[in-house]
Amino acid sequence: MKNDESPIRIKSFEFACDIVKYCDILKQEKDFVIATQLLKSGTSIGANTREAQRGVSKKDFKNKFGIALKEADETKYWLEILQATGRHVPKGMMEKCEELIRILVSIIKNS
Repeated sequence: MKNDESPIRIKSFEFACDIVKYCDILKQEKDFVIATQLLKSGTSIGANTREAQRGVSKKDFKNKFGIALKEADETKYWLEILQATGRHVPKGMMEKCEELIRILVSIIKNS
């Protein structure tokens, strides 16, 4: 399997695209600060998984996936804040984030 076909790479890219679209909606609703935070963490997951797959060592590989995991957890936090304050979070977005977290944990544990 090529790097660009790996499930984590595909899922994190698709999730990042969903986050970008959702943050555009948040900005229209004048939620600029939280949109910026969510945009940074939500797109960083995929950026770090991509970088990890080009890692120069096993340590570098695990480190980048560890960063991706932290970013996924931060993204989940912002989504929870949005839900708790009555904002509409698109259906399935939280579940996709949680799935990414599970996949990342598994990759880190098994590397």
